[in-house]
Amino acid sequence: MAAATSRTGNIAVLTTDQGLPTSVRIEPAELRKDPGLLAAEVLRLCQQAAMKAGVARRDELRAGGVSNEIIDAMNLPRPDDLARAEYEDDAVAGAPGSWMRSV
Repeated sequence: MAAATSRTGNIAVLTTDQGLPTSVRIEPAELRKDPGLLAAEVLRLCQQAAMKAGVARRDELRAGGVSNEIIDAMNLPRPDDLARAEYEDDAVAGAPGSWMRSV
């Protein structure tokens, strides 16, 4: 199982390792959004959860002594794949590059 939460914390999903949702929690305020946008956010969170699960699986296999060749053949996401996807999601959402302000 894997989990992902929206930036606001108002939407949370619990998925299988393949990204199929098993639980979706949506705060009432989110239900006022356009249904297409809400569905896209839930789908994005499911994909993010699946990627996190894949990275965790890769780490488990490596810790269990499975060779890198076999792990690579499984096409599991790498930590940098997850970081890139999260960065792209932030860029699309318009999140700032840093929360620090100049003084």
